[in-house]
Amino acid sequence: MDSDGSPVRVGVLSLHNSKETKAICNAIEDLGHEPEWLRHENTAVEIEDGDVTLEPDIDVVANRLLLSNTEQPSEALGLANIYDSLVPILNRPHAVMTAIHKFSTASSLADAGIQVPDALLALDTDRLNDGRAKYGEEAVYKTAIGTHGGGTWKVGAEELVNPRVGERQAFLQELIERDEGRHRDLRVYVVGDRIVGAMNRYAPENDWRTNVALGGDVEDMTDALPDDVVDIARRATDVIGLDYAGVDLIEGHDGWYVLEVNPTAGFKGLYKATGRSAAPYIAKAAIEAGGGEVDDTRVEELTATLDDSVPSCKPVSSSPEPTEPVVIGYTEEVLVSGTSGSETVVAKSDTGATRSSIDTKLAAQIGAGPIKSMTRVKSGSRKASKSRPVVDVVIGVGGNRHTVTASIEDRSHMDYPVLLGRDILEHYQVDVRRRVDGEEEAEMEEEEEQEG
Repeated sequence: MDSDGSPVRVGVLSLHNSKETKAICNAIEDLGHEPEWLRHENTAVEIEDGDVTLEPDIDVVANRLLLSNTEQPSEALGLANIYDSLVPILNRPHAVMTAIHKFSTASSLADAGIQVPDALLALDTDRLNDGRAKYGEEAVYKTAIGTHGGGTWKVGAEELVNPRVGERQAFLQELIERDEGRHRDLRVYVVGDRIVGAMNRYAPENDWRTNVALGGDVEDMTDALPDDVVDIARRATDVIGLDYAGVDLIEGHDGWYVLEVNPTAGFKGLYKATGRSAAPYIAKAAIEAGGGEVDDTRVEELTATLDDSVPSCKPVSSSPEPTEPVVIGYTEEVLVSGTSGSETVVAKSDTGATRSSIDTKLAAQIGAGPIKSMTRVKSGSRKASKSRPVVDVVIGVGGNRHTVTASIEDRSHMDYPVLLGRDILEHYQVDVRRRVDGEEEAEMEEEEEQEG
């Protein structure tokens, strides 16, 4: 309750569905206050005769906007900035903007004396590649804005890189590795000055990126954190200006380095590793920022459960969801990006293929790679199967950007250099009658990835 005994009305600004958003809304209600899930269906701001009115009426906002997945994050940041001018907001928009831009994060931390990997961002191709030699035989090449491990590659000493991957800025970074074992990093979840939990994240087989979304394993480290890591995680969150964050660190030969400070870090993996949910602590921080009080004992009880059931405050839509699948054609113009360039080509959709694939020549032109592993494919007309290399590429479709692990094959005898598989098509509705190349009849692709 606030000072007059009324429940605090907490707006959770999240235009998407996620376990984390649902858990925060449920935790606010479980702590005796009123959550409002701010979504397309119920959110409005009106200016009348100089007065600004919010719908729904709220006392405080917990910002959970996923800006890394947004084509143009400035509009969403503008919405958050409206709230910031009117009510207290956790994870204020200026801090989130710094956090989602990985190089901006690194420069802010370095300026504050927090150790980060050496890195180079240059807008000129020659300048970026002139600095490549500083980083040894292998370096990290990543987009400045990205998520779930997408837009991140290892590049060799002789590989040329581009200042942009598709429409996004990219930079080079030192690769920090301490031992020869399985690649891992450390995620520390911070809310205010509290360490909610921590976990080691291990890279999946045939990969070096540790994101849980990519299939990495987790290990509880909450009670085994060194004191210097606790201090670094708290300081990093404070320097960026966030109220809650997932701080990613890696240990090198000369201490700990901060890799990222994530303002909307998921905590499904954290709960899996530690049995602790960050949602009640975020709810507590928001309620207190709105002038309310909570029972700390109840907060501790709630952290043992990740309640991601549909919250009672989820607004009911009176019109079709704005997130209905985008319709694409049997053939579509796409932007394919690798580490050294991008090409716009016509791709063919094939819902029968598990994985997207690109032509060998195109892969070389854009610098797709390095090769992660081999996959087995089979022909629809033959029982025999064969192996193909797979690489990470970024494929832009209809304004959206997808980082996928695509197979490479010689498609010179085929009409289209790119095949869109279900790894991309799951996000769209395919209209087989629509074609950007004007052809009337479609031939089905004869090869598909062999499951298992």
